[in-house]
Amino acid sequence: MVTGSRDAFTELGTLGVEEEFFVVDESGVPTAGSDQLVYDGDPPELLDGRLDHELFKFVVETQTPRLDGIGEAGNAIRDVREALVEYAESHGLGIAGAGLHPGARWREHEHAEKPRYRSQLERIQYPQHRNTTAGLHVHVGVDDPDKAVWVANEIRWYLPVLLALSANSPFWNGFDTGLASARAKIFETLPNTGMPTAFEDYDAFEDYEERMVSQGSIEDRGELWFDVRPHSGHGTVEIRAPDGQHDPAVVEAFVEYTHALVVDFAERYEDGEPGTDVRREILDENKWRALRRGHDASFLEPAGGVVELGEVVEREAERLGVSGIRDVYARESGAARQRRIRKEEGVRALYDGVRI
Repeated sequence: MVTGSRDAFTELGTLGVEEEFFVVDESGVPTAGSDQLVYDGDPPELLDGRLDHELFKFVVETQTPRLDGIGEAGNAIRDVREALVEYAESHGLGIAGAGLHPGARWREHEHAEKPRYRSQLERIQYPQHRNTTAGLHVHVGVDDPDKAVWVANEIRWYLPVLLALSANSPFWNGFDTGLASARAKIFETLPNTGMPTAFEDYDAFEDYEERMVSQGSIEDRGELWFDVRPHSGHGTVEIRAPDGQHDPAVVEAFVEYTHALVVDFAERYEDGEPGTDVRREILDENKWRALRRGHDASFLEPAGGVVELGEVVEREAERLGVSGIRDVYARESGAARQRRIRKEEGVRALYDGVRI
């Protein structure tokens, strides 16, 4: 039974960043690349043990080394990306970043052969067969298991904010979905995804995790794919809400904000602050607003009323002393950029536009 342990939660503020990317050919069209890059190739030292494929052979995931704090994050993110691009180019391949690749048609692509993924396909069927999504996952270390659960509970209201800012997947299977993040909607058709409910403490989360594995609902704790989760293997709170990104500066902004959020909530837990009681339906509504509208989203406040994304960004930047999310909000969103490129320059330019 592959579950984690409360003993994993030992350090506050450490960081790890996981990014999922698409492998593309010389014309920018997704192509199976994981055999060459993951199995048959010899990755550079920085990627050794930190490069894997996802469900589809044209989707790969990278991991930064474990970082001691936010100061190292920017260089680590860029170094990993540069190493991946150079490695792919040495095999005649390219790398693209988005929540969904606008040229991917899931029926035309190969699934990975790894037993873990074959088992998921058999168990989940149609929703997993079409899961060509790519996301950004940020791990922030927390030094106490009950604290990690409390932080994960509290951070849920902010997940739609991150999703709205990151929305970068308007195209699905070759057409415009009308959504800013179609990835988020496609991914949450899988089991154990989306906005989680609150857990009373770590014991309650551990009981749930162990029950899901022991009863055959999941094969290991890694198949709890919620938008936020206490990671009982790494001893972190893992935020999984954002779309994959083309621009590393956007990733850096999300990592800066996520790290500040987790550390702030950890300190508030230590101060004895009570948790916030927000109905799950309100959180789900906010997520819908984020994936539908992106930068134009507004959100239902926990205490009542509605707040625009721009107001939240300004409030959070001031409160936490972060600047990156201001820059992300001020610029053209990923979804708007993709739509503009396709309208003005065509599909091939759009493929080039998401290539990193």
